[in-house]
Amino acid sequence: MPGQAPAQWGTQQVLGTPGPAPRDRRRLRAAGVWALAVLVLAVTAAGTGYGLTRLDRTDLPGLATESDGRWDYPALELPALPSGSPPPFVAGNSAEEHHADLRDLVLPSPADAGPDKKLPADAEWVPTGTYLDAYDARDRGELRRALRHNAVRHIAATGWLMPDGTRTRIYLLRFNSGAFATAWFDEVISRGDSTGSDLAGAPEAVLDESWPVEAGPGAIETHVFDEPEPREEDHVRQAYLRAGDVIGLVVQSRADEVAPTPFRQTVILQSQLLG
Repeated sequence: MPGQAPAQWGTQQVLGTPGPAPRDRRRLRAAGVWALAVLVLAVTAAGTGYGLTRLDRTDLPGLATESDGRWDYPALELPALPSGSPPPFVAGNSAEEHHADLRDLVLPSPADAGPDKKLPADAEWVPTGTYLDAYDARDRGELRRALRHNAVRHIAATGWLMPDGTRTRIYLLRFNSGAFATAWFDEVISRGDSTGSDLAGAPEAVLDESWPVEAGPGAIETHVFDEPEPREEDHVRQAYLRAGDVIGLVVQSRADEVAPTPFRQTVILQSQLLG
C-alpha cells in the first residue's frame, strides 16, 4: 500500500570493517548480498577512521531469492579520516562536516557495469557544468546561481551502464556546512511532493510513497521521486540525500522501466557511505 512502510526491510550489501584505505582499494571483493546496515560511528584512538557494523542478510518483502534483481556491488569500506577529525554526525561537529575525501564517499559501480560516456567510471571531481547537465536547460541558470550563493565547495560524480540498459548517475555536492547545504536544497530542490528543479528527460517527478521510511541511516534525510506516466523516452527514478554538509543525487534511467530493487539498493548503499 503506498505510504505504508513494509514490516521488514531486508539487509543489502555487507560492509567491511574500516581502516586506512587508499582510493584504489574501494573496489574490493565482490559480494553477492547487500545489507541494510546499522551505522555505528566511532573515531579510533589514532583518529584513523570510523566503522560500520554488519547484519546478516534477510529477504526483501516478497522477494525470496538471490535472483530478485539486486546488483552485485563490491564490499564497501568507509575511508580513513584525517587524524583527529570527527565523523559527521557526532557531538562537537556542529557543521556536520564530512572530513573524508568526498570521492571516497561515492558508491562504486557493481559487477558487470560498463562505462558511462558522460561521467567517470571511478568517482572524480567534476565541474559545476557537468552536474548542471543532469537538469533541464531551463533550470540550470537558477541552480548555478544558488550553488554560487550557497558556496558549494566540491562536486564528485560517477556513472555506469548496466547490461539491461539501466544508466546510473551519482553526484555528491559538498558545501561549507550543513546549514549551507540545507539552504541550497530548500531553495531550489525541495517542493514537498515534487521537485523544484526538473532533471533532463524527466519533466515531472512525484514523491515515491512506496519508499520504506526506515530504509537507510537515521542521520540521512532521503527524498525519493519517480516519473509518472505518460513518460518521455526513458523512465527516470531519482533520490536526493541530505547528509550534513553533503547533498547527494542518485539518478537511474532506462528505456523501458527502472526496476525498483536495484534503485533502492543503490540509494541505501550510498546513504550508508554518507552516514
